[in-house]
Amino acid sequence: MAVLLKGLPVAKALTQELCGRARSLEERGITPTLAIVRVGEREDDLTYERAALKRCAAVGIRTKSFVLEADCIQGELLDVITQVNANPSIHGCLMFRPLPKHLDEEAACAALDTAKDVDCSTAASLYGVFANQPVGFPPCTAEACIALLDHYGIALDGADVVVVGRSLVIGRPVAAMLMARNATVTVCHTHTRDLSRRAREADVLVVAAGHAGVLGDDAVRPGQVVLDVGINWDERAQRLCGDVVFEKVEPIVDAITPVPGGVGSVTTAILAKHVIEAAERLCAGDEEADDA
Repeated sequence: MAVLLKGLPVAKALTQELCGRARSLEERGITPTLAIVRVGEREDDLTYERAALKRCAAVGIRTKSFVLEADCIQGELLDVITQVNANPSIHGCLMFRPLPKHLDEEAACAALDTAKDVDCSTAASLYGVFANQPVGFPPCTAEACIALLDHYGIALDGADVVVVGRSLVIGRPVAAMLMARNATVTVCHTHTRDLSRRAREADVLVVAAGHAGVLGDDAVRPGQVVLDVGINWDERAQRLCGDVVFEKVEPIVDAITPVPGGVGSVTTAILAKHVIEAAERLCAGDEEADDA
């Protein structure tokens, strides 16, 4: 039976650390603040928003919500982003994506101040991930994968890692972050030939394909660590499931994340971490200006 790499202990430990950092900022007169920009009432957005608000409250982060109608025009969205950029009391911004199809998502992302981009919406933040530079912030879910592996002491230096998924939201950013930790990374996807064979070769398997049941027992072997990043709704079983067939994979591998309760439960803690870091960067910049 595999060890379950549960996200709750990771999130709790990180939240405790962030509470102390938030108090330090408050002592310097700074209240870390997150702006949440949401267009419409998508249920997945609302679910994540509730979790984010709860996490921010636990850490000591103030939140401001900017909610637009689903049929809003581009100018209304850009006006909100301009307000967020111009408000010095707002340190981070989470803009829910995907946006409705009638809106220009690329233009909206480009309009956001990279310094406040806490979930890698901007091109500059992506550059920061791929160049391993402190520009913007990585995607929260991608960093949650790294945080979870670190918490459970999974060695990355020299490890063979296979990432299944190539999106700019998780797959490619987490591959870059793993390479920055000296892992040897292979990026696969649903069109990869003999995907199961390649997956079996990994020490660590990160599955973020966005499709339920992508990998089963023929894709794993004993000794592996499996991070299942997928969140899917199983209509037959009426429950959430991951991209991995958990009941077939779990008896074989050494460790695996459950769905729900794995990587996803760490994501809001990473979001809070990014807001705190954005406030700390601003504070450091102000102190350097005062010393100049």
